[in-house]
Amino acid sequence: MRMVDLIIKKREGQELTDEEIRFWISGYVKGEIPDYQSSAMQMAIVFQGMNNREIATLTDAMLHSGETLDLSMLKGVKVDKHSTGGVGDKTSLVLGPMVAACGATLAKMSGRGLGHTGGTLDKLESIPGVTIAISGDRFVNQVNEIGCAIVGQTGSLVPADKKMYALRDVTGTVESIPLIAASVMSKKLASGSDAILLDVTVGEGAFMKNVEQARKLAHIMVDIGKRLNRNTKAVLSNMSEPLGKAVGNSLEVKEAIDALQGHGPEDLMELCYSAGAIMLEQANCYKTIKEARAALEEVIRNGQAFDRFVKMVKAQGGDIEYILHPEKFEMAKVILPIYADEAGYVKELNALTIGVSSMKLGGGRETLDDVIDMSAGIVLNKKVGDQVAKGELLATLYTNKPASVYEPIAEEVKNTFVICQEKVEHQPVILEVIE
Repeated sequence: MRMVDLIIKKREGQELTDEEIRFWISGYVKGEIPDYQSSAMQMAIVFQGMNNREIATLTDAMLHSGETLDLSMLKGVKVDKHSTGGVGDKTSLVLGPMVAACGATLAKMSGRGLGHTGGTLDKLESIPGVTIAISGDRFVNQVNEIGCAIVGQTGSLVPADKKMYALRDVTGTVESIPLIAASVMSKKLASGSDAILLDVTVGEGAFMKNVEQARKLAHIMVDIGKRLNRNTKAVLSNMSEPLGKAVGNSLEVKEAIDALQGHGPEDLMELCYSAGAIMLEQANCYKTIKEARAALEEVIRNGQAFDRFVKMVKAQGGDIEYILHPEKFEMAKVILPIYADEAGYVKELNALTIGVSSMKLGGGRETLDDVIDMSAGIVLNKKVGDQVAKGELLATLYTNKPASVYEPIAEEVKNTFVICQEKVEHQPVILEVIE
C-alpha cells in the first residue's frame, strides 16, 4: 500500500477503506508518512469529503493513536460536555458543579483559548493557585469525592490529532466538517466518558456561521459516537452574540460564581439548565428532562452547586477566598465605560467583534505563546433585545494596555452595538437538540 495512491484515490472522490485510513494514521504518527503527504490527503478531504463510515473509522484510528483513559474506577455514569467554542462561554464552570450536585460524574478534559474564543483552562487558572495538571490517584479521588474535575489534556492522548491539527492550521484545511468531527470526537472518546453532550455553537462568534453547517457537523459527531458505542447527543446553541455578559478570564469566573449563586444571566442559565438536563438523563440520574431540570434548578437554589464549585477549586489547589469574595480578584488599571449615543433597542451585537476586542485588550491570545492578562476583557450591560436610553451604559472595557491600544478598540465595541427604533425580540440560546 502506498500513501500516494490513497491521496489520488481520495482526490478523485472515491471512498477509502477502513484499512487504508488506518494505514494513513498509523504511518503518519510513526513518522513513516511525511507531513506533505498527510497535508495532501487532508486537502483532498476538504474538497471531496468523507462519508459517515469513513469519518467514524478516521476517528477510531485517531483515538487509538495513543493512550486512552480508563475511567472505570470512577463511580457512576461518567458524562462529558464539549463546546465547539465561542465568546463568553463559561458554561463548563457552571454546568460541571451543577450536574455533579445532581449525582452525575464529570471528569472533564478542557482546552485553552486561541484567537477570539476563550478556553476553560485559562479561566480556571485566573483563580490564584488553581492547577489543571492533575492525574493518577489525585484525579480519581477528587472525582469520586466531589463528582467533578476540570483538567488539562494529557500529552499522550490522541497524538494523531495534535500532529494533524498543526498541519491543518498552516495549510488551509481547518474548515472541513469530516476533519473537525474526527478531531473533536477522537479527543472526547479517548477521555473515557460513558456519555457525551456536544454543544455546537452557531453564529458570528462561532466556528460554524450558519445553522445548516452546524446541524451537519452535529449529526456527524452524534453518528460517530453511536457507531463507536458511546451515548452521544448534541445541542445547537446561539453564538451570534456573546454568551452571558462577561468576556475575559477572571471576569467570566466572577460571572460563573454569580450564576452558581442564582444570579446568572438568563441566556447562560438557560443553556446550563437545558444542557445539564440532557446530561443527567444520559447519566441515568433522572428519567425525564423535566425532572432533571427541576433538580438542577434546586441545586442552584439551595447552594449545593456553588458548594461543589468551591470544593473543586479547593481540591485543585485554588484559593477559595477568591470564590467566596470575588472582589479579591485583581482589577485592571483602566476601566472604560461605553455609553449609548441614541435611544432604542439593541438589534445586533456581533460576538466576533467583542471576542477579538477582548483579545486585543489582553484577555486572549493570538498565538499559543502569548501571555494572557487575566483581568482584561469586556462586560456587557446590554444584549440583543434590550431597550437602551440615550447616555445609558452599553459595556465596560477592562485593560492594562495604553490609550493608543484601547481607544480604537472602545470605538469598535461601541459601533458593534446596532440600535434601532423598533422593538427587538430577545434571541433564543438553544436552537435545536440532536439525538
